[in-house]
Amino acid sequence: MPDSVPAPADPDRIIDRLPFLLRRNLVRRGVRAFFDARGYVEVETPYAVPTPGEEVHLKVFRTERAGPDGVIQPLWLHTSPEFAMKRIVAATGLPVYQLARVWRNAEGSHLHAHEFTMLEWYRPGAGLSALMDETESLLRAVLPPMVRAGGAEIGMAAPFERLSVADAFHRYAGVDILATEGDAAALARAANCALRAGETWEDLFFRLMMARIEPHIGRMRPTFLTHWPASQAALARRDPADPRVALRFELYAGGIELANAFEELTDSAEQRQRFVADRARRAALYPHESGLDWPLDEDFLAALDSLPPCAGIALGFDRLVMLAAGTGRIADVQWLGTA
Repeated sequence: MPDSVPAPADPDRIIDRLPFLLRRNLVRRGVRAFFDARGYVEVETPYAVPTPGEEVHLKVFRTERAGPDGVIQPLWLHTSPEFAMKRIVAATGLPVYQLARVWRNAEGSHLHAHEFTMLEWYRPGAGLSALMDETESLLRAVLPPMVRAGGAEIGMAAPFERLSVADAFHRYAGVDILATEGDAAALARAANCALRAGETWEDLFFRLMMARIEPHIGRMRPTFLTHWPASQAALARRDPADPRVALRFELYAGGIELANAFEELTDSAEQRQRFVADRARRAALYPHESGLDWPLDEDFLAALDSLPPCAGIALGFDRLVMLAAGTGRIADVQWLGTA
């Protein structure tokens, strides 16, 4: 068989994984029942879009659309339905959710796949604390009382831990992370580690996160890691009480990052500035990736000023199913997974 032709799926492998796959269906039904009962509206947004996202480090899949007149429009498979869903919230004021297929190129591991399912929801009027409450309720509704992941047993009954990034760095790395922001050498000195050649503050921040913070959180119970440094704000509002931090949390359980959430930025001018800065960073970091530029999502930016105060979250549905099924491989919970 030529190398370019993929091997056929092994039917026995699907049968072996059938208990995991049936659990996936149960979790999906549980998710829909949870949000439907809370008055959310399920929405569907396009997967092939003119602007796939603005995350600096995510790689994308390119495609194109041919019109009946022969005109070719470049499109990309989205990395998240976030922009489109916020436009819907801005237009309707409704709470919405979606189980969306998303694509991220150049990824692959036991926890990553090029194509996977993202559960996203947006709740007008909610702040970060209310969104954490709702996320806890969702996990308790669709997961067993005790799950096993990363060699740990994680209970769902007790209140989830809520820990700020600053407190986590102080507790596990002995570092005042906010005092060092933007100064890689200062962070290296505070953390008593060597700064690698070309390493930026952000690079070192995430290296320390992986080595010193993540091994300690979400082990006995899930952990919300909250109030990220302002440079990691992405699409989140800064905290009015402390502009050094963004109103953002990530959720961890058993060594798995499950979700990323924001109290949403609603200032289109500030969002535009962030996008322009992100594009400049992407061009500097990945100059060889020419031809993958795309226009700013002007429809999204125009809608932002009409977006009501709200909080939103992206949760890896496949990883949620991994916890429910008790497996450490994302491919085990995808019907034809190849990760």
